[in-house]
Amino acid sequence: MYHMKKTTVRDLRHNFPQVEAWLSRGEEVEVTKRGKILGTIMPAPGKPAKRKMPDFKGRMKAMFGDRIIDTASLLDYNKGRY
Repeated sequence: MYHMKKTTVRDLRHNFPQVEAWLSRGEEVEVTKRGKILGTIMPAPGKPAKRKMPDFKGRMKAMFGDRIIDTASLLDYNKGRY
């Protein structure tokens, strides 16, 4: 489900780096004042809409090859790493 980011006019002035990060990731930002929507800031055209997801399947293949890995052995492999 898609949720648009929201910010207030005050946050836009005082915390612009966060809003800028949202826009650079391709997210739309809704600007409110006293609980009422003033407008929407959209990223510039030509920017990627969303970041790409990591290649989890490729990473698993690099770690384990063609072996079939069950959840218990995967947990054992990562035990003590965190």
